[in-house]
Parts: sequence; C-alpha cells; structure tokens
Amino acid sequence: MRVLVYSDDAGTREKVRLAIGRRPAADVPLVEIVECATQPAVLRHLDSGEIDVAVLDGEAVPAGGMGVSRQAKDEVHDCPPILLLIARRDDRWLANWSRADAVVAHPLDPVVLAEAVADLMRRRLSVTRAH
Repeated sequence: MRVLVYSDDAGTREKVRLAIGRRPAADVPLVEIVECATQPAVLRHLDSGEIDVAVLDGEAVPAGGMGVSRQAKDEVHDCPPILLLIARRDDRWLANWSRADAVVAHPLDPVVLAEAVADLMRRRLSVTRAH
C-alpha cells in the first residue's frame, strides 16, 4: 500500500517514515512511502488514485495539513483516509473541521502513529474490497 507523508519539514517526514516502517502491523500489507513537501504535490498524488492513506502535518507551511485535508476531502474523488498530525490536543476541533479520519498529536509516539496508520490501512482495504 502507498502511504503519502506530507510535511515541509524533512525531520517530521523522517519521524513518520521511521514510525510506519515497512509494515505498521502484522495484518496489513507492506508500505511504500511517498514523501511530499508541497501542497500541489500532495494533491497531484491524491488525484492519481494511487495513494491508499495520507499522513498530513497540520503544522506544515505555507499550506497546513488541516487545509490540505479539507481541500482533498472536497475535491479528490475517492479520497483516501487521512491522518492529521497536530501540535496540541486542543487542536482536535480543527482536525474535525478538516474532515481528517484520524489524529495524532505531537510529540509523535511511534507506536501510536503506527497503530493509527494501520487502522486507516485496514479501513482502506475494506473499502477497496467492497468495490
């Protein structure tokens, strides 16, 4: 499965990539990571239909992951599940506005992040099998 990781910060992308690893859980397929540092690249990849799960950094600049998530949910046909990385737990209401499917707060806990990505992968697999 292809997992898109969006952040303007290479360090954040690396933390996410390392947390997900090759397989975030034993019952999900191997992962291919697609890294993006800009909003246009994210939307281009999502529009391609080749992304299964997206992890978006809510703190990315100039286009934050929350706005990118909302735009994707509005504009991308069959938008994949989106996990949003937020700076503070109090930002959950913004994550709800963004229509993200899951939220993980900084500082990133690799176990929590891997479990959240695996859950979204399972959700995506169940949807694609239903079609």
